[in-house]
Amino acid sequence: MGFTEQKMTEDDISKKDANIKTIASILTDILKKSSLVLIILALWQILPTKGIIKPSIMPPFLQVFEVWMELIFTGDLMPDIFISMRRVLSGFSLGLLFGIPVGIAVGYFKTVSDFFSPLIYICRQIPALALFPVFILFFGIGETSKAVIVFWVSVWPVLINTISGVRYFDLLLIKTARSMGADSKRILSSVILPGIVPSMMTGIRLGAGSAIISLVAAEMIGSKAGLGFEVINAQYNFQIAKMYAVILTIAVLGVIVNHILVLIEKKLTFWQQTI
Repeated sequence: MGFTEQKMTEDDISKKDANIKTIASILTDILKKSSLVLIILALWQILPTKGIIKPSIMPPFLQVFEVWMELIFTGDLMPDIFISMRRVLSGFSLGLLFGIPVGIAVGYFKTVSDFFSPLIYICRQIPALALFPVFILFFGIGETSKAVIVFWVSVWPVLINTISGVRYFDLLLIKTARSMGADSKRILSSVILPGIVPSMMTGIRLGAGSAIISLVAAEMIGSKAGLGFEVINAQYNFQIAKMYAVILTIAVLGVIVNHILVLIEKKLTFWQQTI
């Protein structure tokens, strides 16, 4: 019994040591990846505190963080977060529904490419905010105009990356599929579509980031609710700490959305080797 108990104790100790090493490795990795962010936050706290930057222009980080936590725990920001994310989701979903199938068609079929390409490359050069007055004239100042501007901004990264993924797909794989008797539809559905997922997901991630940025700008111009409205309203009322707190909220939401899309990409491209 003594020998068995001693062996179990040694096993427990080795397991604990392994767990401690794993946790230490994870914490070290987190510190390495977030070191620049921590330096910026430290400067944000130090510079206003020492008077190098006027606190009235940029309050210390801890003051902003305190206001931010208050906004979160009181729930004051939740309606605005919900409104903004609903707008992003509606416009971004339209961008995906249009951008992915049209991108595949333009990239794969030459006749479709010849028809759509000139219009695509002209329209994508027009800034979304320049078109915002046009969208308001056509769709009013309600939810539709904001969904349309999010659609306009998010559709181009999705569309262009999908087109590029199809056009620059590995020809050797296509030739191999053809030599095995696959027709064009089979090649498109079973070879090209799985292969363009990385390029397509890059476009989706870029589109999601652009969607959030454009919506916030649109809400600053013509809205009475949403995170963009809260930023400009706080600035008008000289609630500078609140303004920065809402900006931090927008940044965190962007990071969360991007992280979710990265996880989806990893699930869809489990076969792809990375550096």
